[in-house]
Amino acid sequence: MLKVDNVFSGYGDIQIINGISLTVEPGKIVAIVGSNGVGKSTLLKTITGMIPTTGGKTYFYDNLLTGLSTNQILEMGVSLVPEGRQLFNFMTVEENLYVGSCTKENRKNRAENIERMYSLFPVLKDRRTQMAGTLSGGEQQMLATSRSLMSNPKLLIMDEPSWGLAPLLVAELFETIEHVRQNGTSVLLVEQNVYKALQICDRAYVIEHGNIVLEGEGSDLLINDDLKKAYLGI
Repeated sequence: MLKVDNVFSGYGDIQIINGISLTVEPGKIVAIVGSNGVGKSTLLKTITGMIPTTGGKTYFYDNLLTGLSTNQILEMGVSLVPEGRQLFNFMTVEENLYVGSCTKENRKNRAENIERMYSLFPVLKDRRTQMAGTLSGGEQQMLATSRSLMSNPKLLIMDEPSWGLAPLLVAELFETIEHVRQNGTSVLLVEQNVYKALQICDRAYVIEHGNIVLEGEGSDLLINDDLKKAYLGI
């Protein structure tokens, strides 16, 4: 579904991603884990066209993504839930959802998709006229996820979705991610909660200094001694 082939990228003269390769298969949850500042978010921004690729290529169902704009990549079926949610705080919940269906094709199904989001997150229906900036952290994450799902993506990319959430809300969030997958959307997940990410994912990649240093099934990495010492404190 998604193939990242020996990709390099960074900011100006500073190279952050150093030849990363990974794949996401249809119907799977794939996690990217690692310490802060190792390039996880930079990799997602590279895949989604927010920063340029300086080497290598990325493909989506054999279609070349490299060189396309972010909106072109969105129209192909790849949607990002950004780190920190990045909602339009002075717009209502429903207005934020409208923004999520901004492509010509998805505007046709806007009303249907909004009702689908309200079914997935009933609290958002109760808050539909409330300003996004006044929501709780958990509600804001629900809205950010729903906004991205409004484009009916084939691949949902999530950048640190559990950031700032209470433990109970983190558990609910990961249940939602599994529900998204069950409804036919693959998920590429960057997550600081390594234990939870490895529990839910089918495959995971560990990044250090812009390189993949370990990969495998999530269940296998959970019992990997080196990973447990480095990231789980075991």
